[in-house]
Amino acid sequence: MSTDGVNVGRRRLLIGLTGAVGAVGVAGVAVPFVKSWTPSAKAKAAGAPVTADVGQLEPGQKVVVEWRGKPVWVVRRTPAMLEGLKKVEGDLLDPASSDEGQQPAYAKNGHRSINPEFLVLTGICTHLGCSPLFEPEEGKIQGAAVTNWQGGFYCPCHGSKFDLAGRVYKGVPAPKNLEVPPHSYDSATVLTIGVEKGAA
Repeated sequence: MSTDGVNVGRRRLLIGLTGAVGAVGVAGVAVPFVKSWTPSAKAKAAGAPVTADVGQLEPGQKVVVEWRGKPVWVVRRTPAMLEGLKKVEGDLLDPASSDEGQQPAYAKNGHRSINPEFLVLTGICTHLGCSPLFEPEEGKIQGAAVTNWQGGFYCPCHGSKFDLAGRVYKGVPAPKNLEVPPHSYDSATVLTIGVEKGAA
């Protein structure tokens, strides 16, 4: 092969330029490809912890906060509501909250919460996923008289009942207590849902 009439300098320049354009093309394809592996801002937000200031919540009231697309209830219980929890234990399917998957270890107590005054529950019935109604009035569900009802949650879809700790009554379709999501307190009245105390 003869190199007569070949400009070697120009050949090197063209080979270098071709290599540079190829490298830019590879980078142009690789950057979006690698970025596609990271979760989107929407996906990050869907699982992100949610903070709620419950200091303005009046005793006996409930507020709903959305976390991971689910309703999370925060109920500020009165001393009478807390006393009522003991009165219904004989009517409950799992009064000791023995199912490990339904609440974190720190909520496995008679009031199923870190702070007895504030109840934090996922507002989805464990039967078929309806959202139960908050029925805090003692002795009545949707205006009708009910014996040994100390207030709680009533699922209108199939009649499941839960006490003011989210524990399911015997003889109803729901098989488990309402779920207590992971949560912690940043202060006496600021609650973070989705992060357990000490978790980063």
